[in-house]
Amino acid sequence: MSHATASRGLRLDRGLTLIPATAVIMANVIGTGVFMKARVMTANVGSPGLVLTAYIAAGLLALAGCLVLGELAAMMPRSGGAFNFLGAAYGRRWAFLYAWTQGLAVGAGVAAVAILTVTFLNDATGGALSPFQLRALPVAVIGVGAGLNLLSVRATGGVATCLTGIKIGLVLTIAFGAFALSDGSFDHFGMNGAAGAAHGVPEASRLGLGGFGAAMAGALWSYNGWAIITTVGGEVRDPGRILPKAMVLATLLVLVLYLFINASYFFAMTPLEITDLPEHVSVAGSTVERFAGAGLTSLLTTGLVISAYGTLHTSLLTGSRIPFAMATRGLAPASFRKLNRRQVPSTAVIALALWASALVLTGTFDSLTDVTIFLVWVFVGLTGTAVFRLRRRFPDAPRPYRVFGFPVVPVLFLLATGFMLASMLISTPMRCLAGSAMIITGVPVYAFFRRHAPKLEGEAWFGEE
Repeated sequence: MSHATASRGLRLDRGLTLIPATAVIMANVIGTGVFMKARVMTANVGSPGLVLTAYIAAGLLALAGCLVLGELAAMMPRSGGAFNFLGAAYGRRWAFLYAWTQGLAVGAGVAAVAILTVTFLNDATGGALSPFQLRALPVAVIGVGAGLNLLSVRATGGVATCLTGIKIGLVLTIAFGAFALSDGSFDHFGMNGAAGAAHGVPEASRLGLGGFGAAMAGALWSYNGWAIITTVGGEVRDPGRILPKAMVLATLLVLVLYLFINASYFFAMTPLEITDLPEHVSVAGSTVERFAGAGLTSLLTTGLVISAYGTLHTSLLTGSRIPFAMATRGLAPASFRKLNRRQVPSTAVIALALWASALVLTGTFDSLTDVTIFLVWVFVGLTGTAVFRLRRRFPDAPRPYRVFGFPVVPVLFLLATGFMLASMLISTPMRCLAGSAMIITGVPVYAFFRRHAPKLEGEAWFGEE
């Protein structure tokens, strides 16, 4: 905890136990990609089998990441997550560039989910929203999310738990409904959708190794948020035990759910039908139409609205803790460390909501997700290397949890991360360059703040707040 925070007599509340912590992860992860990305991924690789393989590979990569980052999170259970891990390993410059980039990426992610929330709402109302409403309502959704995130972290965790229950129920209802009630066939799994329209999918990311890499990127967007709980490490009770356990448990549950619902899509529809869907039509909604009447379709698409909002809700919760952590280290405006009466960094929440609202007006769902996932995984890879560096620099530091399978698991994780980044550079080079430019913009901003920020040695990043 910073001196400035202590002087006001306020500190973050360690109110998240295992179930709410796991729910925060699942509420953040399940919500957008799994209901939309099957169309793009089928265009990328052609066959249902390869789409499911991409989900398995991405899930295993996320699980390996949980094992690696779990060690770091248990060592440094502080707000900001990798901001602290990179600060301890490589110094405040890389900590700042991570936090700067992550702040931009979270804003893009919130914007993308807000757009998708309204897309699902439009589906639920039978396409009743006007073009103006499709543009304006995502901003209103972000405003609602920001307002709810100004409540206490216990209340926010409770909301996340309820939303997670709805999300799991929605996934299971769609999947069971498709298998039990649609006139689908397992023969669809032997078909190919490469000849479909594939609206908005770049030619460079279709088929072959580049196509599989692009499909992996789509699957990783669906898993995006598996490590998000580390950013609220300062608000988790018994973090050395709960943080690693919550990440692994949530990722395993999500992997099983994702395989189940994606298999149901291909049972209900052929791969060609899926790749022919318009860019802004959800695969989940189209699947529901195959087995449900108008009333149930409306109910389930309303569930999609709630599910997408759940991701936005937890993204605002966790993303706002990054500028808060920066401010406590003197690397962001001091106002970002201000806590309201409910012990929530209110200014940071509002600032993130405003940034996401601005991005809503400038991007589409797929372009925002591509830029976001590239930015996230650049620093996920760098954070993975911190395990090795910190074991060398601070071999005697307290480690309540040590990564399973060290050093094999971290090495495999880093190799897979490198493959993913290379694949994204090949398949969507312009979007990756845009992401790189966002990182570079942080250099002059860091130069401004470092003049006033205290110099921090490695040990200063350790321990609880």
